[in-house]
Amino acid sequence: VFNIIQKIQKLGDSALIEFVNKFDSKKINNIEELYIEKDILKNAYNSLKKKEKQALNIAAERIKKFHIHQIPADIEYKDNIDVNLGLKYSPIVSAGFYVPGGKAIYPSSVLMNAIPALVAGVERRVVVSPVKDFHKSSIVLAAAYVADVTEFICMGGAHAIAALAYGTETVTQVNKIVGPGNAYVAEAKRQVFGKVGIDSIAGPSEVLIVCDKSANPNHVAIDLLSQAEHDELAQSILITDNQELAIKVEASIKKFLRKLPRSKIASSSWRNFGAILLVDDMNDAIDLVNFIAPEHLQLIFKDAKNFVNKVKNAGAVFIGPFTPEAVGDYIAGPNHVLPTSGTAKFSSGLGVLDFYKRTTIVNFNKKNLNELGKHVVTLAEAEGLDAHAMSVSLRLNK
Repeated sequence: VFNIIQKIQKLGDSALIEFVNKFDSKKINNIEELYIEKDILKNAYNSLKKKEKQALNIAAERIKKFHIHQIPADIEYKDNIDVNLGLKYSPIVSAGFYVPGGKAIYPSSVLMNAIPALVAGVERRVVVSPVKDFHKSSIVLAAAYVADVTEFICMGGAHAIAALAYGTETVTQVNKIVGPGNAYVAEAKRQVFGKVGIDSIAGPSEVLIVCDKSANPNHVAIDLLSQAEHDELAQSILITDNQELAIKVEASIKKFLRKLPRSKIASSSWRNFGAILLVDDMNDAIDLVNFIAPEHLQLIFKDAKNFVNKVKNAGAVFIGPFTPEAVGDYIAGPNHVLPTSGTAKFSSGLGVLDFYKRTTIVNFNKKNLNELGKHVVTLAEAEGLDAHAMSVSLRLNK
């Protein structure tokens, strides 16, 4: 990844062409060939089945409405000595959205990444995705049309991240890169952080389900496997206080694994990273939940709403037997780009605030500077910063 980034920094388009041809299974001569025109995105949308259009539109509308509620208000006030203080939010100018395209296609990732930026007022909104077959990926292109992205570039991997971060002769760099990807994409985001902003360094998807004997074992089993089918490295964990339920869930998992189209991936994930944990009662589950800090937390038991108040670390919480995590992936409204690998202990899911910058505003007059200035001088002199002290003292009535 380091070598890829260095080479794109140094050689620009020529290096990007080399890596696209090598890693994206394409044969291009210039970068312009990777750009998808708006008309193609529109045609992809128009070619969808009616139920697909409807699902995309409903999902987009719900995501937009939820994120509109996150738009922050500026702050402006006078303190007790009439100093004008304030804080204003400004959208970043440009953002890049990484949409995976290796093991599956993800129109939902287009909506979840691009719509918060649209709501925030980001002017330039660029999708990069290793789309190979426009027909098979038509719903991804359609999602980009619905989310009103300004550019769509067919490339993926670490080289796509490098191009967005540093720019080339053809690709204009962005201010921030968001969205999940494989280990190479995650590492590239880590290495370019500082040159551009990033949302997080995402690990494999994960779900933690806490339930009692009232839960339907088939429902719990398929909810666990809905994460396992993402990736061989995904993690699904069940915590329950009922051994009989645990045994039934395990049996249901075996049954479903014989039927799922992505059984090979899900089986590997469950075998290597899945777990069923037995606790004496639900209170014992709280410490485990907060220690694991799961990306997705499902709670299926009677007192789940009260349990939520004790949850300190989780990316997103899904309450009750009729709220499978899958609704959050697509249509609930909150974002599905969430902290993984325990990072919910200190970070949050993607939202509108990720596309804003905060700028503070300070406005003194002669009177209130005279009142506070002596304290600035004292503190600056204590730090040995004489020019700081003088820049204030020269303005005081002395």
